[in-house]
Amino acid sequence: MNPILILCYLYCFVFGCCIASFMNVVIYRLPRGISIAKGRSFCASCHHMLHAIDLIPILSYVFLKGRCRYCHAKISIRHPLIELVGGLFAMLSFAHYGFSPMTPLAFSLAMVLMAITMIDIDTMTIPDQLNIAVGVIAVVSLFVYQMPLLQRILGALVFSGGMIGINLLKKDSFGGGDIKLCIPLGFLLGIMNMTVGMFLAILVAGIYAIILLLTHNTKLQSHMAFGPFICGGCFIGMLYGGQLATSYLSLFGL
Repeated sequence: MNPILILCYLYCFVFGCCIASFMNVVIYRLPRGISIAKGRSFCASCHHMLHAIDLIPILSYVFLKGRCRYCHAKISIRHPLIELVGGLFAMLSFAHYGFSPMTPLAFSLAMVLMAITMIDIDTMTIPDQLNIAVGVIAVVSLFVYQMPLLQRILGALVFSGGMIGINLLKKDSFGGGDIKLCIPLGFLLGIMNMTVGMFLAILVAGIYAIILLLTHNTKLQSHMAFGPFICGGCFIGMLYGGQLATSYLSLFGL
């Protein structure tokens, strides 16, 4: 591989880990109503202010052996894993789009969707601030890549409208945050990629729900966070929606 390309991937990984480290702050603070713009990072257990040496993505966790330097409380393995995933998402975005404006746009979307995923898992809610962030990325996408406006509008309305319709038939089938998330995501992806993303989301969510029912880890009337499935499915739809749709239709000779 070209040495310059290797350096680019290395830079993407380090940059992605650093941004994901900040997203850890967002994931912790946003649901608790703590400002993400003010105040230094602190230990969630003893609230001691953390220094730069405590905040090196992945490495600080390894060197500190997964414990706070000050109170020795255990640090969740989730933090370095999120940082690692951030680095991998940055590399994936660069591998897919190369030296184009789509690379930072795709990575930005991945980070916001990752924060939505973790917060929805933790709290069963999706903060409006993150849905607005997806909306900002969707608006920026108007200047980054060409897509017919009608496709964007259909992408924004079809699935959010469908969720509202299902909620009218069966109350609380979908959360308000899920419906709001589908509007900017659909506008960003367009109807085709959004269809692929939602198909994957529903498919994987259905399989997961069946597994939970079979293992008696949930009841039929229980609710589960659907946001993570929307986020994962739609990010795949953004990257590979066209290819997946073409492959699927080719199975039927279309």
